[in-house]
Amino acid sequence: MAYIHNIDPIAVSLGPLDIHWYGIMYLLGFAGAWWLGVHRSKQAHVDWTAEQVGDVIFYGAMGVIVGGRLGYMLFYDFASLAADPSRIIRIWEGGMSFHGGLIGGIIAMWLFGRKTNKHFLQITDFVAVLTPIGLFTGRIGNFINGELWGKASNVPWAMIFETGKAATNVPRHPSMLYEAALEGLVLFAILFLVSRRSHPVGLISGLFFIFYGIFRFAVEFIRIPDEHLGYRAFDWLTQGQILSAPMILLGLWLIVSSQKQKAA
Repeated sequence: MAYIHNIDPIAVSLGPLDIHWYGIMYLLGFAGAWWLGVHRSKQAHVDWTAEQVGDVIFYGAMGVIVGGRLGYMLFYDFASLAADPSRIIRIWEGGMSFHGGLIGGIIAMWLFGRKTNKHFLQITDFVAVLTPIGLFTGRIGNFINGELWGKASNVPWAMIFETGKAATNVPRHPSMLYEAALEGLVLFAILFLVSRRSHPVGLISGLFFIFYGIFRFAVEFIRIPDEHLGYRAFDWLTQGQILSAPMILLGLWLIVSSQKQKAA
């Protein structure tokens, strides 16, 4: 019998204030990234201080939250934004985009670099290792909300979602857990192991872009696209795949550039 998902997305209610698990997952992601960043700043080959780690996490958090919301409204729900511009601030109604958060985070890293005179790719290499923590907790938040669910399936671990937009009696792929495992755990393992030694600037950023893009592109094949968007091309290409493909190309370019730098 399939597991029935009926988790309450509200963790605690304090009078009129509801504290959602999704928000808690974001906080855990940023806290985990800060902790790991401070730990890594103690390594001999890492030129970061604990204070700089705290600052870059703050910059990154602002960039991810603002960019994630703007990205969702522009990439996935522009019609709704055009009809009601106030939706841009109603984050509690749901809707955050990884790719929008990525763009916002990149802008934040650029601003942080201007403040500290750190090389942009040195910053992104450092932050790339921390990012899968937030990706993991964010996908767990998606799972708790019963959103971003997969296609109908008869695999032994298929789940029936009774909450969120997926409310149905049809067993489905828990695609958000696939993404938590790949974008969170596997991606973290790859980047963390590579980062234990010194490498040319840009290599770790390139690996992040390549593997995130591959993992996201792959999972999209069994994930239901946003209902109001559907498939974007060929009856199988999703918006997530369209946005992830350039990441793979950018990652390849960064890795090739880092190797040329190493050979020079």
